[in-house]
Amino acid sequence: MFHDPQFWILVAFIIFIIAIFKPVRSMLVSVLDRKIIEIKNSINEAEKIKTESQQTLTEIIKRQNDVKNEILIIQNEGKERINLIEKYSNEKLKEQINKRNQLAKLKIEQMTRDANIQVQKYIVQYAINTTIKILEKKLDKFEKQILIDHSIKELNSILKN
Repeated sequence: MFHDPQFWILVAFIIFIIAIFKPVRSMLVSVLDRKIIEIKNSINEAEKIKTESQQTLTEIIKRQNDVKNEILIIQNEGKERINLIEKYSNEKLKEQINKRNQLAKLKIEQMTRDANIQVQKYIVQYAINTTIKILEKKLDKFEKQILIDHSIKELNSILKN
């Protein structure tokens, strides 16, 4: 057995494996440790990115909610302003309609008065003309003179009072 070269090849091979095992093992362990550290760093970086993403998402959602609230506030203010403007416009329109109605009533009353005055003037003028014609036909010169004298006396008495 000790004289057999295969035995010594086996022993040399086992010694070689044992001698190489420790450096190869430490090399494998160091390579595996570096890979583990790289993976841990990648995981830590991924978790950091995840946390930052969640914070960013939370901020974006908060901003969206703030913008929605601002939009609602602006819409409500706009509706209130529209209602106020509408009320103001309606009030002004009613005032203008009332003023125009009053002006129209005043114009109608004035036109009625003017028409009545014109009718009265026409009636008076017609009555005077008719009276003059009747008097001219029925009275002679003597009766006309008596009527003129009588009218002058009445005018004097009216003017004195």
